[in-house]
Amino acid sequence: MTTSVRIPPRLEQALARYCVETQRSKSEVIIELLQNHLTSEPALKTPYELACETGFIGAVALDEDAAENSRNAVRAAIASKHHQATE
Repeated sequence: MTTSVRIPPRLEQALARYCVETQRSKSEVIIELLQNHLTSEPALKTPYELACETGFIGAVALDEDAAENSRNAVRAAIASKHHQATE
């Protein structure tokens, strides 16, 4: 079966260059790419997506006092490292 596809000039140049380097025809390369794409497993979810789905992201709610205490502790640690007085 014959199918026509319009591809952007830059992609066509890249395809032509690849075909010369690998000594394969455009048809061979395109057929292989389509087979790989259409028969491959769906992309795996990223760790971030999995963490969101399982509830790990945003699972801990800090109150404002705890957040402020953490900020102050970090500021004090940085100040002591650089021998500065904390406010």
